[in-house]
Amino acid sequence: MATAQRQLARRRRQTNIRRQIRGTGVVPRLTVFRSNRHTYAQVISDDSGNTLASASTLKLDGKGSGNRGAARKVGETIAELCKAQSIERVVFDRNGFLFHGRVKEVAEGARASGLKF
Repeated sequence: MATAQRQLARRRRQTNIRRQIRGTGVVPRLTVFRSNRHTYAQVISDDSGNTLASASTLKLDGKGSGNRGAARKVGETIAELCKAQSIERVVFDRNGFLFHGRVKEVAEGARASGLKF
C-alpha cells in the first residue's frame, strides 16, 4: 500500500472516530499521535478548542523515545498533568491508529496513574 493511500485511510478512520467522540470542558478528549520516532499525547477541550495538557517523548529524559516503555511514561505524565488541573475523566481518541503497541501503552500508563476512561 502506498504512503498516500495509507494516510488517506488513516484520515478516514480519524474522521469516523471524531464523529462519535467529542471532548467537553468537564470530560476532555485525550488524543494520541505516534510518529516513527516519538509519541505525543494531548488533552483537548473541543468546546473551546484549547489544549489543556500535553506530553511527549521529546520532553522525557533519556534515550529510547520510540518504544513502548517511553509511551507508557507519556501516559503517566499526561495523567499527572490532568490531575494537577482537576481532570479525572477523559474520552480516549486513538486518532486513527490501531489500539496496539505504543497507543495502548499510553492508555495503560494513563489508567495506571488514575485517569479514568
